[in-house]
Amino acid sequence: MNTTAFLSAEELQRLQQRKQRGRYFEWLALMAVLIGIVVLLTLLIDVFLDGLPWLRPELFTHFPSRFPEKSGLRSALQGTLWLAVITAILSFPIGVAAAIYLEEYARDNWFTRFIEINISNLAGVPSIIYGLLGLGLFVYGLNLGRSLLAGALTMTLLVLPTVIVSSREAIRAVPRSVRLAAFGLGATPWQTVRDHVLPYAMPGILTGTILAMSRAIGETAPLITIGALTYIRFDLRGPLDLFTVLPIQIFNWISLPQKEFQQLAAAGIIVLLAVLLLLNTTAIILRIRLQKRW
Repeated sequence: MNTTAFLSAEELQRLQQRKQRGRYFEWLALMAVLIGIVVLLTLLIDVFLDGLPWLRPELFTHFPSRFPEKSGLRSALQGTLWLAVITAILSFPIGVAAAIYLEEYARDNWFTRFIEINISNLAGVPSIIYGLLGLGLFVYGLNLGRSLLAGALTMTLLVLPTVIVSSREAIRAVPRSVRLAAFGLGATPWQTVRDHVLPYAMPGILTGTILAMSRAIGETAPLITIGALTYIRFDLRGPLDLFTVLPIQIFNWISLPQKEFQQLAAAGIIVLLAVLLLLNTTAIILRIRLQKRW
Protein backbone atom coordinates (compact mmCIF):
# COMPACT_ATOMS: atom_id res chain seq x y z
CA MET A 1 0.00 0.00 0.00
CA ASN A 2 1.31 3.47 -0.87
CA THR A 3 1.56 5.33 2.42
CA THR A 4 2.13 8.69 0.69
CA ALA A 5 -1.55 8.69 -0.32
CA PHE A 6 -2.50 9.52 3.27
CA LEU A 7 -0.12 12.53 3.49
CA SER A 8 -1.14 16.12 2.95
CA ALA A 9 0.43 18.29 0.26
CA GLU A 10 2.60 20.06 2.84
CA GLU A 11 3.84 16.77 4.31
CA LEU A 12 4.57 15.46 0.82
CA GLN A 13 6.60 18.56 0.08
CA ARG A 14 8.62 18.15 3.28
CA LEU A 15 9.19 14.47 2.45
CA GLN A 16 10.47 15.36 -1.01
CA GLN A 17 12.76 18.00 0.47
CA ARG A 18 14.23 15.46 2.91
CA LYS A 19 14.77 12.99 0.07
CA GLN A 20 16.44 15.72 -1.99
CA ARG A 21 18.74 16.65 0.90
CA GLY A 22 19.53 12.96 1.34
CA ARG A 23 20.53 12.71 -2.33
CA TYR A 24 22.69 15.82 -1.99
CA PHE A 25 24.45 14.33 1.03
CA GLU A 26 24.91 11.01 -0.81
CA TRP A 27 26.56 12.80 -3.73
CA LEU A 28 28.72 14.85 -1.34
CA ALA A 29 29.90 11.70 0.45
CA LEU A 30 30.61 10.01 -2.89
CA MET A 31 32.65 13.00 -4.04
CA ALA A 32 34.67 12.93 -0.81
CA VAL A 33 35.43 9.23 -1.33
CA LEU A 34 36.40 9.78 -4.97
CA ILE A 35 38.69 12.70 -4.08
CA GLY A 36 40.49 10.55 -1.50
CA ILE A 37 40.85 7.66 -3.97
CA VAL A 38 42.15 9.95 -6.73
CA VAL A 39 44.73 11.55 -4.42
CA LEU A 40 45.85 8.12 -3.15
CA LEU A 41 46.14 6.71 -6.67
CA THR A 42 48.11 9.77 -7.78
CA LEU A 43 50.59 9.33 -4.93
CA LEU A 44 50.90 5.59 -5.53
CA ILE A 45 51.44 6.01 -9.27
CA ASP A 46 54.11 8.64 -8.65
CA VAL A 47 55.85 6.40 -6.09
CA PHE A 48 55.75 3.34 -8.33
CA LEU A 49 57.03 5.22 -11.38
CA ASP A 50 60.03 6.47 -9.37
CA GLY A 51 60.70 3.33 -7.35
CA LEU A 52 60.11 0.35 -9.66
CA PRO A 53 63.41 0.74 -11.57
CA TRP A 54 65.28 0.51 -8.24
CA LEU A 55 63.55 -2.69 -7.07
CA ARG A 56 66.52 -4.92 -7.72
CA PRO A 57 68.23 -7.65 -5.60
CA GLU A 58 70.91 -5.20 -4.45
CA LEU A 59 68.22 -3.17 -2.70
CA PHE A 60 67.74 -6.04 -0.23
CA THR A 61 71.34 -7.25 0.10
CA HIS A 62 73.33 -3.98 0.33
CA PHE A 63 73.76 -1.69 3.31
CA PRO A 64 73.14 2.07 3.06
CA SER A 65 75.87 3.94 1.21
CA ARG A 66 76.86 7.41 0.06
CA PHE A 67 76.48 6.14 -3.50
CA PRO A 68 72.89 5.47 -4.64
CA GLU A 69 73.80 2.55 -6.90
CA LYS A 70 75.48 0.77 -3.95
CA SER A 71 72.85 1.62 -1.34
CA GLY A 72 70.27 -0.82 0.01
CA LEU A 73 67.80 -1.68 2.76
CA ARG A 74 69.58 -4.61 4.39
CA SER A 75 70.07 -3.09 7.84
CA ALA A 76 66.65 -1.40 7.78
CA LEU A 77 64.88 -4.65 6.88
CA GLN A 78 66.70 -6.47 9.64
CA GLY A 79 65.80 -3.76 12.14
CA THR A 80 62.14 -3.81 11.07
CA LEU A 81 61.89 -7.60 11.42
CA TRP A 82 63.68 -7.63 14.79
CA LEU A 83 61.53 -4.76 16.05
CA ALA A 84 58.29 -6.44 14.96
CA VAL A 85 59.21 -9.80 16.50
CA ILE A 86 60.34 -8.38 19.86
CA THR A 87 57.35 -6.03 20.04
CA ALA A 88 54.97 -8.92 19.33
CA ILE A 89 56.65 -11.13 21.95
CA LEU A 90 56.29 -8.38 24.56
CA SER A 91 52.88 -6.94 23.69
CA PHE A 92 50.87 -10.10 22.88
CA PRO A 93 51.02 -11.90 26.27
CA ILE A 94 50.74 -8.69 28.30
CA GLY A 95 47.86 -7.36 26.22
CA VAL A 96 45.91 -10.62 26.20
CA ALA A 97 46.47 -11.17 29.93
CA ALA A 98 45.23 -7.64 30.68
CA ALA A 99 42.17 -8.19 28.48
CA ILE A 100 41.38 -11.50 30.19
CA TYR A 101 41.63 -9.91 33.63
CA LEU A 102 39.42 -6.93 32.74
CA GLU A 103 36.76 -9.08 31.04
CA GLU A 104 36.70 -12.21 33.17
CA TYR A 105 38.03 -11.40 36.63
CA ALA A 106 37.89 -7.65 37.39
CA ARG A 107 34.98 -6.41 39.46
CA ASP A 108 32.79 -3.59 38.20
CA ASN A 109 34.01 -0.80 40.47
CA TRP A 110 35.58 2.64 40.16
CA PHE A 111 39.11 1.28 39.91
CA THR A 112 38.27 -1.02 36.99
CA ARG A 113 36.42 1.78 35.19
CA PHE A 114 39.38 4.07 35.79
CA ILE A 115 41.72 1.54 34.15
CA GLU A 116 39.35 1.05 31.19
CA ILE A 117 39.04 4.79 30.57
CA ASN A 118 42.81 5.25 30.66
CA ILE A 119 43.43 2.34 28.27
CA SER A 120 40.95 3.81 25.80
CA ASN A 121 42.58 7.24 26.12
CA LEU A 122 46.09 5.82 25.69
CA ALA A 123 45.02 4.28 22.36
CA GLY A 124 44.54 7.80 20.99
CA VAL A 125 47.69 9.45 22.37
CA PRO A 126 50.01 10.82 19.62
CA SER A 127 52.92 8.49 18.94
CA ILE A 128 55.52 11.19 19.59
CA ILE A 129 54.46 11.16 23.27
CA TYR A 130 55.40 7.50 23.49
CA GLY A 131 58.74 8.37 21.90
CA LEU A 132 59.43 10.94 24.60
CA LEU A 133 58.37 8.44 27.28
CA GLY A 134 60.66 5.79 25.80
CA LEU A 135 63.54 8.26 25.64
CA GLY A 136 63.23 9.14 29.31
CA LEU A 137 62.31 5.70 30.67
CA PHE A 138 64.22 3.17 28.56
CA VAL A 139 67.07 5.08 26.90
CA TYR A 140 68.14 7.09 29.97
CA GLY A 141 66.17 5.66 32.92
CA LEU A 142 67.06 2.00 32.37
CA ASN A 143 70.35 2.81 30.58
CA LEU A 144 69.43 0.76 27.53
CA GLY A 145 70.82 3.44 25.27
CA ARG A 146 69.62 3.86 21.70
CA SER A 147 69.30 0.12 21.26
CA LEU A 148 66.84 -2.14 19.52
CA LEU A 149 65.44 -3.26 22.88
CA ALA A 150 64.67 0.35 23.86
CA GLY A 151 62.88 0.81 20.54
CA ALA A 152 60.89 -2.43 20.97
CA LEU A 153 59.84 -1.48 24.50
CA THR A 154 58.74 1.94 23.26
CA MET A 155 56.69 0.39 20.44
CA THR A 156 55.22 -2.08 22.94
CA LEU A 157 53.88 0.84 24.96
CA LEU A 158 52.50 2.31 21.74
CA VAL A 159 50.58 -0.77 20.57
CA LEU A 160 49.63 -2.25 23.94
CA PRO A 161 46.37 -0.23 24.31
CA THR A 162 45.29 -1.35 20.83
CA VAL A 163 46.06 -5.00 21.63
CA ILE A 164 44.14 -4.79 24.92
CA VAL A 165 41.08 -3.13 23.38
CA SER A 166 40.91 -5.53 20.42
CA SER A 167 41.45 -8.55 22.68
CA ARG A 168 38.70 -7.41 25.04
CA GLU A 169 36.29 -7.03 22.14
CA ALA A 170 37.13 -10.53 20.90
CA ILE A 171 36.67 -12.05 24.37
CA ARG A 172 33.44 -10.13 24.91
CA ALA A 173 32.06 -11.51 21.64
CA VAL A 174 32.15 -15.08 22.98
CA PRO A 175 28.58 -15.92 24.08
CA ARG A 176 27.95 -16.14 27.79
CA SER A 177 26.29 -19.52 27.25
CA VAL A 178 29.74 -21.01 26.54
CA ARG A 179 30.94 -19.91 29.96
CA LEU A 180 27.77 -21.08 31.72
CA ALA A 181 28.01 -24.49 30.06
CA ALA A 182 31.62 -24.89 31.22
CA PHE A 183 30.72 -23.80 34.76
CA GLY A 184 27.80 -26.23 34.73
CA LEU A 185 30.21 -29.08 33.99
CA GLY A 186 32.40 -28.13 36.95
CA ALA A 187 35.13 -26.16 35.18
CA THR A 188 36.99 -23.49 37.11
CA PRO A 189 37.08 -19.89 35.80
CA TRP A 190 40.63 -20.38 34.49
CA GLN A 191 39.74 -23.68 32.80
CA THR A 192 36.77 -21.96 31.17
CA VAL A 193 38.94 -19.13 29.87
CA ARG A 194 41.79 -21.40 28.76
CA ASP A 195 39.80 -24.18 27.11
CA HIS A 196 36.72 -22.38 25.80
CA VAL A 197 36.85 -18.58 25.75
CA LEU A 198 40.37 -18.10 24.39
CA PRO A 199 40.08 -20.63 21.51
CA TYR A 200 36.90 -18.93 20.28
CA ALA A 201 38.32 -15.43 20.78
CA MET A 202 41.75 -16.14 19.29
CA PRO A 203 40.88 -15.11 15.67
CA GLY A 204 39.87 -11.64 16.81
CA ILE A 205 42.83 -11.40 19.17
CA LEU A 206 45.30 -12.36 16.43
CA THR A 207 43.68 -9.94 13.98
CA GLY A 208 43.97 -7.03 16.41
CA THR A 209 47.55 -7.94 17.28
CA ILE A 210 48.64 -8.14 13.63
CA LEU A 211 47.04 -4.79 12.85
CA ALA A 212 48.80 -3.31 15.88
CA MET A 213 52.11 -4.71 14.55
CA SER A 214 51.35 -3.03 11.23
CA ARG A 215 51.11 0.28 13.05
CA ALA A 216 54.36 -0.39 14.90
CA ILE A 217 56.21 -1.16 11.65
CA GLY A 218 54.99 2.02 9.99
CA GLU A 219 55.68 4.42 12.88
CA THR A 220 58.56 6.88 12.57
CA ALA A 221 58.21 9.63 15.19
CA PRO A 222 58.81 7.50 18.34
CA LEU A 223 61.89 5.86 16.83
CA ILE A 224 63.38 9.17 15.71
CA THR A 225 62.84 10.46 19.25
CA ILE A 226 64.75 7.60 20.88
CA GLY A 227 67.61 7.85 18.37
CA ALA A 228 66.96 5.24 15.67
CA LEU A 229 68.03 7.84 13.08
CA THR A 230 71.36 6.05 12.74
CA TYR A 231 73.65 5.12 9.85
CA ILE A 232 73.94 1.33 10.18
CA ARG A 233 76.28 -0.75 8.02
CA PHE A 234 76.36 -4.02 9.95
CA ASP A 235 74.05 -6.97 10.62
CA LEU A 236 72.11 -6.94 13.88
CA ARG A 237 73.41 -9.48 16.35
CA GLY A 238 71.15 -8.89 19.34
CA PRO A 239 68.58 -6.62 21.00
CA LEU A 240 71.22 -4.29 22.49
CA ASP A 241 72.66 -3.24 19.10
CA LEU A 242 72.04 0.09 17.45
CA PHE A 243 69.37 -0.19 14.78
CA THR A 244 67.35 1.49 12.09
CA VAL A 245 64.05 0.58 10.40
CA LEU A 246 62.40 1.02 7.00
CA PRO A 247 60.55 4.31 7.75
CA ILE A 248 63.74 5.84 9.15
CA GLN A 249 65.81 4.76 6.14
CA ILE A 250 63.17 6.20 3.80
CA PHE A 251 63.27 9.44 5.77
CA ASN A 252 67.06 9.53 5.46
CA TRP A 253 66.98 9.08 1.70
CA ILE A 254 64.25 11.66 1.16
CA SER A 255 66.26 14.24 3.12
CA LEU A 256 69.21 13.88 0.68
CA PRO A 257 69.35 16.23 -2.32
CA GLN A 258 70.31 13.73 -5.06
CA LYS A 259 67.46 12.61 -7.30
CA GLU A 260 68.68 9.00 -7.16
CA PHE A 261 68.15 8.90 -3.40
CA GLN A 262 64.62 10.22 -3.91
CA GLN A 263 63.99 7.28 -6.22
CA LEU A 264 65.55 4.89 -3.72
CA ALA A 265 63.17 6.29 -1.10
CA ALA A 266 60.27 5.53 -3.46
CA ALA A 267 61.52 1.94 -3.77
CA GLY A 268 61.70 1.74 0.03
CA ILE A 269 58.11 2.99 0.26
CA ILE A 270 57.03 0.20 -2.10
CA VAL A 271 58.77 -2.38 0.09
CA LEU A 272 57.18 -0.93 3.25
CA LEU A 273 53.74 -0.93 1.60
CA ALA A 274 54.25 -4.55 0.57
CA VAL A 275 55.10 -5.55 4.15
CA LEU A 276 52.06 -3.70 5.54
CA LEU A 277 49.72 -5.16 2.91
CA LEU A 278 51.07 -8.64 3.68
CA LEU A 279 50.35 -8.21 7.39
CA ASN A 280 46.87 -6.78 6.76
CA THR A 281 46.08 -9.61 4.33
CA THR A 282 47.21 -12.13 6.92
CA ALA A 283 44.89 -10.53 9.48
CA ILE A 284 41.94 -10.72 7.07
CA ILE A 285 42.65 -14.36 6.19
CA LEU A 286 42.92 -15.31 9.87
CA ARG A 287 39.65 -13.56 10.67
CA ILE A 288 37.82 -15.32 7.82
CA ARG A 289 39.26 -18.81 8.30
CA LEU A 290 39.16 -18.96 12.10
CA GLN A 291 36.02 -16.97 12.81
CA LYS A 292 33.32 -18.91 14.68
CA ARG A 293 29.69 -18.57 13.62
CA TRP A 294 27.10 -18.48 16.36
